[in-house]
Amino acid sequence: MIRVPSLIHAGEFQSLKIQDMTFVAYRNQDPPLRNEVFFEEHAMIFVLEGEKKFVSSTQEIHVRKGSFVFIRRGYYLMQETIDKSYRSLVFFFNERLLKEFVAQHLELFEEKDLNLISSSEEGNPLLVFEITESLSKFTESIFPYFHLKTNLLNHFLRLKLQELLLHTLEIDFTRRFKSILFSLYKGEKADLEFLMDSYYLKPLSMNELSRLSGRSLSAFKRDFQKQFGISPALWLKNKRLEHARLLLENSSKNVSEISMEIGYESVSHFIKAFKEKYGVTPSGLKN
Repeated sequence: MIRVPSLIHAGEFQSLKIQDMTFVAYRNQDPPLRNEVFFEEHAMIFVLEGEKKFVSSTQEIHVRKGSFVFIRRGYYLMQETIDKSYRSLVFFFNERLLKEFVAQHLELFEEKDLNLISSSEEGNPLLVFEITESLSKFTESIFPYFHLKTNLLNHFLRLKLQELLLHTLEIDFTRRFKSILFSLYKGEKADLEFLMDSYYLKPLSMNELSRLSGRSLSAFKRDFQKQFGISPALWLKNKRLEHARLLLENSSKNVSEISMEIGYESVSHFIKAFKEKYGVTPSGLKN
């Protein structure tokens, strides 16, 4: 599993940063054909050559040359490169910069005209757009900055960020992209039940879960305790062990495979936790 943008490697990408935040990365070598990616920031992937497939729990899409995809922060996607000629520009959007953008252009965000993002739409992390002539020229204009030597680079890139967002709003006919930006600006918090059901098998820390929920770590723990009457750490432990029991009773997977699937790095720790909860070892239950 790869976390982006924090695990972008110089050997695979050239990248530009706004202050210490990755803004755009250009893939200049053949990528791995298939891997699982966790998006730590909102991202746009512009396909310059080739084709890539993205698979989430609710969607499967193919993105080809001439199109780009917006991917919401916090999603795991299986991505597969269809051909080795694949090249892309990937833009990452720090939430603070997105809020600043909306604040500067509030006249574009009439709340009454925006679509409400339902919980079912929350499960669809991908928006696909066609690259217009103006967007094509925009992507071409990015490449000189990879070699530009100037003390004003951060200022230029901030303008490029604004330009990209404005171009995207112009072709956002469903208004879903605009709704996402506005919900971020208003600081709307994710539904905790939906969040935890989506991520309880993923190797995310409490800090990462709290950030995905739109809360500080202390607020996340407080709201979780209030809603569920239990700490998030204990809820996760119980939920994962319940999933393990389901697998033991209904699959042919062995104890080691199940331990790994529910996020235990140590099989012995899994066996101990399982016995504490159910009074029997995983092998004892399976037999």
